[in-house]
Amino acid sequence: MAPKVSPSGRLVFCLLISAAVLRPGLGWYTVNSAYGDTIVMPCRLDVPQNLMFGKWKYEKPDGSPVFIAFRSSTKKSVQYDDVPEYKDRLSLSENYTLSISNAKISDEKRFVCMLVTEDNVFEAPTLVKVFKQPSQPEIVNKAPYLETEQLKKLGDCISRDSYPDGNITWYRNGKVLQPLIGEVVILFKKEIDPVTQLYTMTSSLEYKTTKADIQMPFTCSVTYYGPSGQKTIHSEQVVFDIYYPTEQVTIQVLPPKNAIKEGDNITLQCLGNGNPPPEEFMFYLPGQPEGIRSSNTYTLTDVRRNATGDYKCSLIDKKSMIASTAITVHYLDLSLNPSGEVTKQIGDALPVSCTISASKNATVVWMKDNIRLRSSPSFSSLHYQDAGNYVCETALQEVEGLKKRESLTLIVEGKPQIKMTKKTDPSGLSKTIICHVEGFPKPAIQWTITGSGSVINQTEESPYINGRYYSKIIISPEENVTLTCTAENQLERTVNSLNVSANENREKVNDQAKLIVGIVVGLLLAALVAGVVYWLYMKKSKTASKHVNKDLGNMEENKKLEENNHKTEA
Repeated sequence: MAPKVSPSGRLVFCLLISAAVLRPGLGWYTVNSAYGDTIVMPCRLDVPQNLMFGKWKYEKPDGSPVFIAFRSSTKKSVQYDDVPEYKDRLSLSENYTLSISNAKISDEKRFVCMLVTEDNVFEAPTLVKVFKQPSQPEIVNKAPYLETEQLKKLGDCISRDSYPDGNITWYRNGKVLQPLIGEVVILFKKEIDPVTQLYTMTSSLEYKTTKADIQMPFTCSVTYYGPSGQKTIHSEQVVFDIYYPTEQVTIQVLPPKNAIKEGDNITLQCLGNGNPPPEEFMFYLPGQPEGIRSSNTYTLTDVRRNATGDYKCSLIDKKSMIASTAITVHYLDLSLNPSGEVTKQIGDALPVSCTISASKNATVVWMKDNIRLRSSPSFSSLHYQDAGNYVCETALQEVEGLKKRESLTLIVEGKPQIKMTKKTDPSGLSKTIICHVEGFPKPAIQWTITGSGSVINQTEESPYINGRYYSKIIISPEENVTLTCTAENQLERTVNSLNVSANENREKVNDQAKLIVGIVVGLLLAALVAGVVYWLYMKKSKTASKHVNKDLGNMEENKKLEENNHKTEA
């Protein structure tokens, strides 16, 4: 007969057996938790009616159990075992759900929930997985620049504090970079922190760049597993300065101009299309076989027409890589003959020439006293009106600011020339004497009168135009007079006289007086005769009226009366 076992002995035995053997029928259950969060593990067992207590344990790598929490179903009390790593981190609820705060990597274990009755032990295992999201990957130890056709380390992509570890991928312009012998070399390594058990992943990239990588962005990413599955985090973009050798040089003139003229300053600039660009060049000037070493600019000041030619520049270490540009220095010469102030005599001939020499066809304009002339001046016989300020002006239309002008101030001199004219007033009482003077410089006019006569008008002058003007005087001479006009300038004194007769005036006046007297006398005689006739008529009329019925008398009386009448009419 077998020995009888006490209830307490049976319980200890059951606990020992259950520590080593899982309850058949319950599968694995996994709880995923994020690093630093609270791990919540339900018991996953139906609580039996005769439950005595519930208990949680975890298993060491060697399989030995470590009890961490206890809860009595009868006393409603909770006890936590003295396990240092879980001190103040555990919480066991009434339904035997175990919570572990501040999840750590070390919490990634197999935990078991145990419910114990008087005659049985029920167990439910839970596997805890802890995940830690890595930091955003960062490209560090970046190369200051990349050189074409050279395999060079671009940088390191690093991502820290990950659990579990992740994978790093490199991208060029958003496309994955795959290892390629001699062109793309990727080295990956990971490290684990002995305290936190978190991983740090580092990927180094060696890359053979080309000019196509100019301004191309490079990035990297880390792919890791989290509580909800696989995720990826990308780094910031990085653009590298790409160094490449110069393949072509160019030369240009600064500042850019449509045309260069004599007196300008010009700067030659030589550029190479490499990166970094060359800092020094060789400059070759026309007619100088030896080059001049200079920075990328070379300046010529106050250029002349002999600076026209081909200018070249090249790399210092590769003189076959050369560029050239043709420069034309435009010029404009003007020669006016004669020029300045020229004094000539009236009637002289004066040939004038304006000669132009220019790098291109030039326009020529003649001006006289600021008025444009239709043609160039030509003087075969000078006149006073030819005097003035002449300007010959020329310009190159295609070259801004290239103009020339020369001036000629022509002075036409002449001795005074006098012409006197006389004009008689219609009344015949006055005469207008005009002295016409021509000459330059302007002659001064002086009048002299010899004889008597009254001057009706003082001397009057006209404006001085083209070397000519006149002076006039109005006179009523009482006798024959002589008027003398004197004109004088710096060249000569000229005198001219004009005789004015008074007789002509008197005869006309006497004839007019006689005519007037004759008319008056005739009018008086006519009036007297008319008066006598009228008196006789009136007297005869009265006598006839008295003797109307009488005989007229004898013939002798009638004859006497008729004779008297004839005498009266005479």
